[in-house]
Amino acid sequence: MRSIHGLPIPTSLAEICDPRRMALLIYDMQEGICRQVPCGPSISGACVRLRDQCRAAGMPIAYSRHLSLPMKWMGSFQTRMAMAWQRTDDPEAVKPWFLRGTPGFELVPELAPNDDELVFDKLAMSAFEGTPLQFALRDRGITALAICGIALEIGIEPTVRHAADLGIVPVVIADACGAGHGEAGQRTLDQLRFMGDAIVTDEAAFCAALTIP
Repeated sequence: MRSIHGLPIPTSLAEICDPRRMALLIYDMQEGICRQVPCGPSISGACVRLRDQCRAAGMPIAYSRHLSLPMKWMGSFQTRMAMAWQRTDDPEAVKPWFLRGTPGFELVPELAPNDDELVFDKLAMSAFEGTPLQFALRDRGITALAICGIALEIGIEPTVRHAADLGIVPVVIADACGAGHGEAGQRTLDQLRFMGDAIVTDEAAFCAALTIP
């Protein structure tokens, strides 16, 4: 492995996939999201396989959940975004889709977390904005973050870019990341490859590179 100032510079997938220095983020695999996209069941299956591999390797695992606020707490920007997503020009017609305690907010049953795995909620698309994720990764000595889940073009891309801006190497497991819009999802992958600060791989290569004690 190359180094500078006595610090290692991991460049290959095998060098980066060290379960002592990497975590897996399962992004927004909630009932209300998975049922909106045709690829929901296949992405859920891929996330389960990856989770099981990472558990076997002793890698820390985190799950994000997108949260809606009650209408009384939805301000101008949140209402505007909800109007766009729900395709209405009437603010009064907006309904919070992901309220805590509703079926759509919960993770799909097959991805129920263990007691030693992190589950956190977010209002923004980046999994780092307003959440404990950055603090938890830094405190745990994590330098790389593998990402799977839904949706590439909506929340995974800003999360990947945010990770890179924080100096955390993002690893996108492309065939375990779903998209609501196929062409937009492919554009996201193409752009991430072009930028070069993230590693874009697939489930088979990731699992092959992962060291299991």
